[in-house]
Amino acid sequence: MQHAEAKHADRWIFVCFLVLLVWAPIPLSSKRQWASSILEAGLFGLGVAWLALYALNLARVPRTFRCAWPALVLFGLWLLVLCVQVLPLPEAVIAALSHGSVEAGAGREAAQPWIGFHGPAAVISVDPEASWEFLSRSLAYAAAFGLTLVLARSRDRLRALAFVLIGSGVFQATLGSFFHLAGVRYELFNTVLDHSGSAMGTFVNRDHFAGYMEMTLAVGIGMMIATLRGGGPRTWRQMLRDWVSWLVSPRVLLRLMLVVMVIALVMTRSRMGNSAFFVSMLIAGAIGLVLWRHATRSTVILLASLVVIDIFVVGAWFGVEKVMHRLEQTSLTRSDKASDKASGTGHEQSVEERVEPGLMALKALKEFPFVGSGGGTFYVVFPKYREQEIDGYYDHAHNDYVQFATETGVVGVSLVGLLVLSTLLVALRTQYERRDPLVRGVAFGVTMGIIALLIHSWVDFNLQIPANALTFVVLLAMGWVAQTVERVERVERMTSEGSG
Repeated sequence: MQHAEAKHADRWIFVCFLVLLVWAPIPLSSKRQWASSILEAGLFGLGVAWLALYALNLARVPRTFRCAWPALVLFGLWLLVLCVQVLPLPEAVIAALSHGSVEAGAGREAAQPWIGFHGPAAVISVDPEASWEFLSRSLAYAAAFGLTLVLARSRDRLRALAFVLIGSGVFQATLGSFFHLAGVRYELFNTVLDHSGSAMGTFVNRDHFAGYMEMTLAVGIGMMIATLRGGGPRTWRQMLRDWVSWLVSPRVLLRLMLVVMVIALVMTRSRMGNSAFFVSMLIAGAIGLVLWRHATRSTVILLASLVVIDIFVVGAWFGVEKVMHRLEQTSLTRSDKASDKASGTGHEQSVEERVEPGLMALKALKEFPFVGSGGGTFYVVFPKYREQEIDGYYDHAHNDYVQFATETGVVGVSLVGLLVLSTLLVALRTQYERRDPLVRGVAFGVTMGIIALLIHSWVDFNLQIPANALTFVVLLAMGWVAQTVERVERVERMTSEGSG
C-alpha cells in the first residue's frame, strides 16, 4: 500500500510541471524579468514540493535519476563555476583565474566606491548582480533537469511529457501562423508583436520562435517514429490495409500537427532556423537508419515523406521560396547598405556581419580565460572589444558558443559541451541497443533536437532565452530517461512483487 501511494503521490507535481512547460513560451518566451522570476519560482516550488514528498517517504529516487549521474555531475560542476564567479575571493585567486576581473573591479569601485567589496576580497564577475540572476536561472534549469528525471520515470509519463511539448509547439505554431496570415500587429505584456512580416508566436524574435519549433518538431517526429509498426515484407493488399488503418488512426492527427508546425517554421522566414531543422532531420534520419539494425520499410517511407511533403508541398504553399530568397540574398562578406538601398534590392545581414560580434568577443578569453567574466555579463564586456564597423547594441553574442565561452571561460563552456555531447551519445546508444518503439522514438527526437540547436547556436542565442533553454534542458533529460525507462519499470515491478 505504501509503495502504491509513493508511486502516485507526485502525480500533481508532474501535472504542474507540464503546465509550466506550456506556460514558459507564452509571456514573451519568459525573457522579461518578471516572467523569468515566475518561471524560476515555479520550478523551485515544484522541486521543494518533491523533496517534501521524499522526506515524508511518499516519493523515492528512481533509477532513471541514478543512471543519469554523469549528467548530474557535469551540471553540478557547471553550477559550481557560476558560484565561484559571484562568491568573495582573494584578489590573488581572482588574478590567477580571471585577471581581467581585477581591472574591471578596480574601475567599478573607482566609479562607484559605495558598491562592491572592500578590502582583501572581491568577485570574479564584472557585474555581480547580473551573474546572480544568471546563477538563479541556471539553478532553475537544474531543477527542471532533475524533475524530468524523477517525474517522467515511466513509459506513460515519458509519452505524456513528449505530447505536452508537441501540444505546446502546435499551439504556438497555430497562433503564429494565423496571426501572420492575418497580418496581425498586437501588444502582449506591453510589447508590440508584429506578425505582418513573419510568424512569431508569443516570442519577441522570429529566430527564437524558430528555435522552439525545431525542438518541438524533433520530439513530434520522434513520436511519429514511435508509432510505426515493424514486420517483414508485405503484399500490396496488406500494405493497402495498413494505409487505410493508418488513415483512421490517431497517427493522422499527429502527422497533421507536424505539418502545422512545419508551416509555422517556414513562416518565420528564419534562414538558420529552417536550415537547422531540415539539416538536422536529414542527419538524424541517416544516423537512425544506420543504428536501427532492423529498420522497417515504414520508417524509411516516413522519413522520406517528411522531407518531400514538408519541403516541396507544404513549403511551396506557405512561402518556402521567401526563405530561399533570403538565403540567396545572404552574402558571405559585408555589403554596402547604402548601395543596396539605392538599388532597391534590400539588405540581408551577411555571414560576415553575423559572426563578427562573436569573433570580436572571443578576444575577451585572453583576459577571462578560465571561468569567464561572469554569467550574464556579455553586454558589459563586449564594448571593450567592439570595432567601429559594428552597429547597434549587443546584449548577446548571437552565438551561444561564444557567449558561454566569454561568460564562463574554457572551464564553463567545456562542461556545457560535455553535458550536451554525453546526452547525444546516450541517445545514439539508446537507438542502437533498444528495440522499444517509444524509447527509440524519444531518443531520435532528442538526437534531432540537439543537432538542430547545435547548428542554430552558431548564429543565434536560443540558449539565452528562458523558454528555449528550459525546453532544451528537458529534452536533454528525456535522453537520459529513455535509456532506462522500460528496464526501470521491469525492475520496480519485480521488486514490488517480491516485497508483496
